[in-house]
Amino acid sequence: MDSGHIKKISFAGLLITLGIIFGDIGTSPLYTFQTILKEGGPATEDLVLGAISCVFWTLTLQTTFKYILITLQADNKGEGGIFSLYALVRRFGKKLMFPAIIGAGTLLADGIITPPISVTSAIEGLSGVKGLEHSIVPGNHLVMGLVLGILFLLFIFQRFGAKVVGVAFGPIMFLWFMMMGIYGLNQIVHYPQIFAALNPVYGFKLLTMHPRGFWLLGAVFLCTTGAEALYSDLGHCGRKNIQVSWIFVKTTLVLNYLGQGAWVMLQHKQNLGDVNPFFEIVPHGYLLPSIILATAATIIASQALISGSFTLISEAISLNFWPKVRVKYPTTVRGQIYIPSINWILCLGCVLVVLYFKTSEAMTAAYGFSITIAMLMTTILVYYFMRYVKHYPIWIVVIIMVLFVSVESSFFVANAVKIMKRLFFLVFEVGLIFTMYVWYRARKITNRFLTFGNMKEYLPLLDDLSKDESVAKFATHAIFLTKANNTFQLEDRIIYSIFSRKPKRADLYWFVHVERTDEPYTMEYTVEELKKDKVIRVEFRLGFRVQPRINLMMRKVVQEMVANKELDIRSPYPSLKKHNLAADFIFVILETFLSTDNEFKASDGFILNSYFFLKHMSLSDDKSFGLDTSETKTEKIPMVVTPFTKMDLKRTCFKIYE
Repeated sequence: MDSGHIKKISFAGLLITLGIIFGDIGTSPLYTFQTILKEGGPATEDLVLGAISCVFWTLTLQTTFKYILITLQADNKGEGGIFSLYALVRRFGKKLMFPAIIGAGTLLADGIITPPISVTSAIEGLSGVKGLEHSIVPGNHLVMGLVLGILFLLFIFQRFGAKVVGVAFGPIMFLWFMMMGIYGLNQIVHYPQIFAALNPVYGFKLLTMHPRGFWLLGAVFLCTTGAEALYSDLGHCGRKNIQVSWIFVKTTLVLNYLGQGAWVMLQHKQNLGDVNPFFEIVPHGYLLPSIILATAATIIASQALISGSFTLISEAISLNFWPKVRVKYPTTVRGQIYIPSINWILCLGCVLVVLYFKTSEAMTAAYGFSITIAMLMTTILVYYFMRYVKHYPIWIVVIIMVLFVSVESSFFVANAVKIMKRLFFLVFEVGLIFTMYVWYRARKITNRFLTFGNMKEYLPLLDDLSKDESVAKFATHAIFLTKANNTFQLEDRIIYSIFSRKPKRADLYWFVHVERTDEPYTMEYTVEELKKDKVIRVEFRLGFRVQPRINLMMRKVVQEMVANKELDIRSPYPSLKKHNLAADFIFVILETFLSTDNEFKASDGFILNSYFFLKHMSLSDDKSFGLDTSETKTEKIPMVVTPFTKMDLKRTCFKIYE
């Protein structure tokens, strides 16, 4: 289905939105209320009404107001996510890369705990099925085996693409939300007094008067899981479809939470044991089908989160926040990508989470810290968007910021106490953020020492070298990738490669520059002939979500130039030219390595050594630019950032022997 059609409000668009956008937040009732009850102690009326009040107003303030109404306005040509937001506002602040990096790193860390929590919660529901209650015990080998099997199959499936997500999963999620709403309503009719929980006074009383009070916010926060991912998936469905379908989604979520609360109140006892109210409100005869549907919903939620992680890394690569890694395109859908290395890192992380925590209860106890940081980072960027892109009056911006920061800071503090339970994740999060920072910072350092020469001075030399038949021909068409933004500039290292090493004589020299735009899917190019039939510069303007497949793009450029009779690519050799055979094209890749002839500060040395280590582990330039290795020559160039200036070396003797 055409993506442009999907983004228009329609029944099909709304259905697809349910399948792509709301899986994560839609499965949160599986564990949110249960976690609040476990952490809150005796199931008193104050706890139940206060908990549901906090959940309702969290969904209202955090999800509805912040993300659905405010943040979704920050669409970058229809695309969302923290890097899309960063691309919109980065010109307004030099330090805005910090919230972008931290937010992206913590959002990625969320990708290794949300799938295990959701799937484990669904599978643990089997303990209520007659005949399975003794074999399905939270944390036992059978439950863990089922969860690991489902997750492993999910990650294997990624390589084939997720084209079916919206189309096939939309109806399933529609049934899931309908089921939740109906089951909740079924309990509410028996205890309509539960609607009093929508009064914010009960939430305030819970946070201020309950023995655990404020710290229960760590459990309440679980209800808004997926709000940040909701913004990241904006480009798949469009803002209007998300906003309209959220009315249905929020209604069913609130009905389900109210239904769970009503069921607890109808039990007339404060000690409920280890029961999960979500599955208790399901009529017994429908329990097994409901668990199957819940499992399907959690798989859909996990799929959307994994796809979002691929998109996030792809954008990070384009914005120079991440080492170049292999990116594949399993389907023809625009923006549908698969990154093998990230897929298996996430898979390993999810497996370790299941093996380490074992039960959904233990997982939820460790959840929340990362995503609250991601939300705070988004809030910082949203401030710049409202103030400098939308030009909202300062008093409106201040009021909105005070609200967001107050709510999210409260959640952050409440979740910060979980940090000892989640040291397991800390290494993962720090590693992600460190990698992004090192890559970005090192690129800034290396670019600072990148020197350029005046192309106009070298045009006569290129012409003379091209005609000098005493020099062995390197290629008919020699193509160099340049970082020079100015048409008449060229890196000194390219000049050195052409003239000072073994001279590279060619009939035609191409200099290709790739400019990244702040728009997601720009695909444009310009051609400038700097010297007739001798030197051509091609500049590609590519959006930050477009992979630079330069080999294919250059082929397209050449084909169009030949069709316009602007270029003759027939072989210059008479024996081949008479048969109209095409000439040869060679891409020259200049790959730098950190020279030992450097003397720099400890901090710069650490950054650069870390950068080149990561670069060694990452994809080579020829593969990252989509170049055919049979048409590519790679040269190693030493990078001297700060050369040694003092060397106490003295000559003691000079002799000549005949």
